[in-house]
Amino acid sequence: MTDLTTLRLDADDGGLDRAAAILRAGGLVAFPTETVYGLGADACNGRAVARIFAAKGRPRFNPLIVHLADAQAARALVEWSDAAEALATRFWPGPLTLVLPLLPDSPLSPLVTAGLPSLALRVPAHPLARALLARFGGPVAAPSANPSGRISPTTAAHVAAGLSGRIEAILDGGPCPVGVESTILGLTDTPRLLRPGGLASEEIAAALGQPLAPSGPGISAPGQLASHYAPAAPMRLDATEKLPGERLLGFGAVPRADLNLSPAGDLTEAAANLFAMLHRIDDGSTAIAVSPIPETGLGRAINDRLRRAAAPRG
Repeated sequence: MTDLTTLRLDADDGGLDRAAAILRAGGLVAFPTETVYGLGADACNGRAVARIFAAKGRPRFNPLIVHLADAQAARALVEWSDAAEALATRFWPGPLTLVLPLLPDSPLSPLVTAGLPSLALRVPAHPLARALLARFGGPVAAPSANPSGRISPTTAAHVAAGLSGRIEAILDGGPCPVGVESTILGLTDTPRLLRPGGLASEEIAAALGQPLAPSGPGISAPGQLASHYAPAAPMRLDATEKLPGERLLGFGAVPRADLNLSPAGDLTEAAANLFAMLHRIDDGSTAIAVSPIPETGLGRAINDRLRRAAAPRG
């Protein structure tokens, strides 16, 4: 469906009421979280969830994250654990997604989990997302609000550029402060880092008192496709200089950078700027070179996105 009039809703009571009504009617609403904009649908409505996949061009084997108002709502959907309780108490609301065994009597559409026996869920921290979830009163499935595989959106304008005419509304809450998607932690067996993100894995390991196991083979959570978050132009990583015919996305004190994620070398600033600057630097044809990013803290999430963005595209 590409002939919808996509509404731009203000971040006020009227906009929130309209957005919640659209969700209840089976429509799609993009809304801001602290990480990126999500494309929301009623997670219990199979037709609505199917429309997420259609609007994004997302493969059906790629599961979705369910957004909830609080941890109590999460406990009603999954087999809760002591580790989940500890992490939810410490980090929710916030940029952490937990993957736990799905309860057999879950009301969710099977499309949400892509047929897996586990569910990815989180409680977002953004006040507008929390207000929308409270008004809607149920679980909202919400991957990033962009065409599948492309650069994630951190502003309402990014959403409109990719999905206008395919969704009912965009709830405009301004730029997303964290700027990269949530960290995904698997808790179906040993704690396992399935996707680095807006919460540093070191903080999670410290809260649990144990190291995190690496992700296993296959797709067990969103954001694990080899090619993902990609600009239209080709990318070259770990670039120590700008070659002729390239645009340079710098980090730290880098001369000749066309844009710089953080001239001061601040990883938090770089994460917040990543997707917005990829949108700005991508003209569809001029190759993009990216300066090296330290593989520590939020640098792991930034490098994960960059490696997937630069991967060969099938």
